[in-house]
Amino acid sequence: MSEIKVPDLGESISEGTIYKWLVKEGDTVGQGDVLAELETDKVNLEISAEEDGVISSILRQAGENVAVGEAIGIIGAGTAVADAPQAADGGKPEAAAPDSGAPAAAAPQAAVPAVPAAPEGAAAGSAALASPGARKLARERGIDLGEVSARDPIGRIAAADVKDHGAARPEAAAPSAPPAAVRPAPAKPAAAGSAPQEDGKAVERKRMSRRRLTIASRLVEAQQTAAMLTTFNEVDMTAILDLRKRRKDAFKEKHDVGLGFMSFFTKAVIGALKAYPLLNAEIDGEDLLIKKYYDIGIAVSAKEGLVVPVVRDADRLSFPEIERRIGELASKARANTLSLPELQGGTFTITNGGVFGSLMSTPILNTPQVGILGMHKIQLRPIALDEERTVNRPMMYIALSYDHRIVDGSEAVSFLVKVKELLEDPEALLLEG
Repeated sequence: MSEIKVPDLGESISEGTIYKWLVKEGDTVGQGDVLAELETDKVNLEISAEEDGVISSILRQAGENVAVGEAIGIIGAGTAVADAPQAADGGKPEAAAPDSGAPAAAAPQAAVPAVPAAPEGAAAGSAALASPGARKLARERGIDLGEVSARDPIGRIAAADVKDHGAARPEAAAPSAPPAAVRPAPAKPAAAGSAPQEDGKAVERKRMSRRRLTIASRLVEAQQTAAMLTTFNEVDMTAILDLRKRRKDAFKEKHDVGLGFMSFFTKAVIGALKAYPLLNAEIDGEDLLIKKYYDIGIAVSAKEGLVVPVVRDADRLSFPEIERRIGELASKARANTLSLPELQGGTFTITNGGVFGSLMSTPILNTPQVGILGMHKIQLRPIALDEERTVNRPMMYIALSYDHRIVDGSEAVSFLVKVKELLEDPEALLLEG
């Protein structure tokens, strides 16, 4: 017998949330089989079996928070009995003798405990016959297990029975609605996935994922701790669009990767960071940590929430290497297969709201970083060349949010002007690289 434990989750992560179980009690598993998925602040991880055996008990259910090293289940010796009846909640076969190794047919019928078999639908009348999942759910919902009807032939109460009991309690038994002049008291919070009523209108209550909670906490923390300001400028994208149009086919053929915008912006940001190094720093107590390396975070929108994988030593990478690395990280983010090292660190962040059509925004700092550049939608706008000539040009608003505690306004504005100048003269990026 062995415990299924929460593995080490990496630096600074001490707990996670069970996202889902991929096995149930009674299932036979082999060493290395994936048993459950664990959601952490940054990534989802798989928990695998360390030995062969049978899932004899699941101690913590999906949605529960668990700590590193905590036991969430137990693997027992032996194999599951294929034809034995299963409990309604996926429990192990009732008639199998534990660890006996004997065939199912050898177990006498009297092996079922001397508790009288309850007819289907009868009330169990005793918490002793309830599964751990059923006990937990009953406690959470304030349900007396003695009132729950079991569908299991021997009267064992499963979690599904508790759920059905809660759903089947007649609403008519509640006191009649108060007169219109009296406003009813607010209802207790409903369980996740249910449809409570507010002023007679249906709403859905859905539990926030651990990642969404972490994103919310960090964004609020950034606004509460940093003296955050945003400055704007606009970039004429004509030169980059022309270069991409002329070179994209040859670039793709030679490097087997597309020439996008992110390599240009990454190179421009690095050039500006070299000129204004305080944007590549962080605050540590009363000290400044001015970083002499350039690990650029690229914000990626994934199904589970925004993540910021990091392109390491981006200043040492060529245009195709940057494009290839960003593509790999974005694919992993959307497949939820990023590793913790790929998300940790970062000295400056770039976020592109333009892919969703955003014309202008004020990005929030990715603390402890003190700068983040926001890209936006490219849009044709009339630009005055001089007093007499106006032309339509593909323009993009860019935004720099910065921590005013260590970055002065003049430095932030100059940084953004430097980014603009490098983007409008792509050949200058080759010199910066």
